[in-house]
Amino acid sequence: MSAPQNAEPAAPSAQRSLSHGLKQRHLSMIALGGVIGAGLFVGSGAGIAAAGPSIVLAYAGSGLLVMLVMRMLGEMSAANPASGSFSVHAERSLGPWAGFTAGWIYWTLLCVAIATEATAAAAIVVKWLPGTEPWMWVALFMLLFCGSNLAAVRNFGEYEFWFAALKVFAISAFLLLGVLAVLGVLPGTESPGGGNLFGQGGFFPMGTDGLIVGLLASVFAYGGLETVTIAAAESERPVSGVAKAVRTAVWRIAIFYVGSMLVIVTLIPWHDREVLGGPYAAVLGHLGVPAAAEVMNVVVLVALLSAMNANIYGASRMSYSLVERGEGPQFLNRLSRQGVPRYAVVGSSLFGFVAVLFNFWWPDTVFRWLLNMVGAATLVVWGFIAVSQLITRHRLERTAPEKLVVRMWLFPGLTVAALLGIVAVLLLMLREGETRTQLAFTAGLTVALACGGLVRQFLAGRRRAPVEDVRRE
Repeated sequence: MSAPQNAEPAAPSAQRSLSHGLKQRHLSMIALGGVIGAGLFVGSGAGIAAAGPSIVLAYAGSGLLVMLVMRMLGEMSAANPASGSFSVHAERSLGPWAGFTAGWIYWTLLCVAIATEATAAAAIVVKWLPGTEPWMWVALFMLLFCGSNLAAVRNFGEYEFWFAALKVFAISAFLLLGVLAVLGVLPGTESPGGGNLFGQGGFFPMGTDGLIVGLLASVFAYGGLETVTIAAAESERPVSGVAKAVRTAVWRIAIFYVGSMLVIVTLIPWHDREVLGGPYAAVLGHLGVPAAAEVMNVVVLVALLSAMNANIYGASRMSYSLVERGEGPQFLNRLSRQGVPRYAVVGSSLFGFVAVLFNFWWPDTVFRWLLNMVGAATLVVWGFIAVSQLITRHRLERTAPEKLVVRMWLFPGLTVAALLGIVAVLLLMLREGETRTQLAFTAGLTVALACGGLVRQFLAGRRRAPVEDVRRE
């Protein structure tokens, strides 16, 4: 009996054994939640302090770059859904060494992020409960999300659904109050007009240098969007799910990031001391919202826990995909009855917990080295995505054009433009001492992984050669 004509193609064979327990509502909220991270609520303050009102342009520029990257990734993921996402696409287009490099650098990035998020979340709870120790909460959070990811993929989906719902509600409420205040229709407020935008040193108070610093700060606030293409492989309808998520990325980025930055710098002076500590809390306090700081602490805690959950999931699926392709330790290649890569989940969580211990024991040495090694890892991954899409698109147009459910805009022009944009950001990182150090450490990690991948690829080729010679005979 033939398959129904409207049925979606099955996931690649390497991924068939994984569960498909994520529903469309899970995938939609994972895509929404991936846009709203703790970096937006807290980290954006440093960007505003550095760039002033021009931070709006910085977020718009970096947001445009991210939209192009997501569109490219969405095109490849809709054509070939895989839990290894861009690592699989890099391997198919550039060779096993590229999949090895992109996959393991991303895994390292996620595991270090798990540690930083667990530490930051524990610090918030300790402020509420001063008699407790940070390590207690770190252990609790790690066990909670490791356990939920071990149980079933739908558990991850449910956690992320509700986490994302809370974050979307928070940012939507903030934007609504902010717009009403800007218009002067919110009770007890007057419209600030353009005074804060243009009257506090102008729109570019710190000049081009400030705009560049703001651009660098804003680029890394977008991390986490890639998770939806990893999760799509375990959804009920991988192709349509990832296609829908990517197509809505444009307005999500425009509204949540650029819109909120515009509201903030319009309502309060960019150089206000409270902005650096937390621009959203500063705006809510300005509007007279009761306990604004504590409200934002709750939102930030939810964002941190959501990121932990998503990063444990993403790291485990990436490492499992690498192992399935022979690019990692085979003991991670175990699935539970629910189709969960349990050893990959435990291994990723364990690395994250060890990194937390590094943060407690050697915050200025070992943990700082880890942070520097992944400082520019997101840009490295985006570079692999752009190059892979450039090659994959030409290949699909020749062999399987029907798989191009999502198409990159104005190909190949915008793909090349995105690649040049990534290179430009990397070059801009050379201007600042801290980002220059991060770039050097990340370059070292990337080169080490690439060399390791090339050696593995060479040895694998030599092992295959005698077998192929025997078959010919």
